[in-house]
Amino acid sequence: MAGGEPPRAPSSYRTVAADAWGEVEDRGSRFRCRIVRTATEAEARAVIDEQRRAHHDARHTCSAFILGPDGRTERSNDDGEPAGTAGTPMLDVLRGSGYRDVTAVVTRWFGGTLLGAGGLVRAYGDAVRTALDDARPLERRLVHEHTLAVGHADAGRVEHELRSAGLVVTGTDYAERATLHVAVAPGEEARLAAVVASATSGEGVAVPGEKRWVDV
Repeated sequence: MAGGEPPRAPSSYRTVAADAWGEVEDRGSRFRCRIVRTATEAEARAVIDEQRRAHHDARHTCSAFILGPDGRTERSNDDGEPAGTAGTPMLDVLRGSGYRDVTAVVTRWFGGTLLGAGGLVRAYGDAVRTALDDARPLERRLVHEHTLAVGHADAGRVEHELRSAGLVVTGTDYAERATLHVAVAPGEEARLAAVVASATSGEGVAVPGEKRWVDV
């Protein structure tokens, strides 16, 4: 909307935990779908090429992918099917699923009977839906990493207080002092600071680091 605020970047999204498979048949033609977690366009195209090599006897290897937490990168390919009858319906199903960082590849073995545009749209879309039914979701969250240096004698108690407050301690390094690594959701930095102040009697400071995506 003109003059409105830009959409907020997501702080979490859903992808697939492992490869998912599905298959449908229509008048002798087989449509076999594989859905794979892919983080980049290069990974997506590698999966598509792999499926094409693995099933060189098939008539078509059609594909669609959605990448990025906000689904900003989208591509689809009909691989010789009539325009808009394969890749586009596959992409539409992926969009509606809410999954991101996923690539769907449908391999078609021709059964000898033409299905028409409507039949192809339905078959390719149903193949992806069937694979999505097999998918196991995995949530990814954006976290802001912080470090907190405390004395060795206090490390265990401070870590316990952080965890008791619902904060995620991802690890501890021991050198001259103990350094706790804490991950919070963006926007939770003020709460972290308050918990740290309480746990360290105002002496500790959580130092901000990088933001990154993690599987949860």
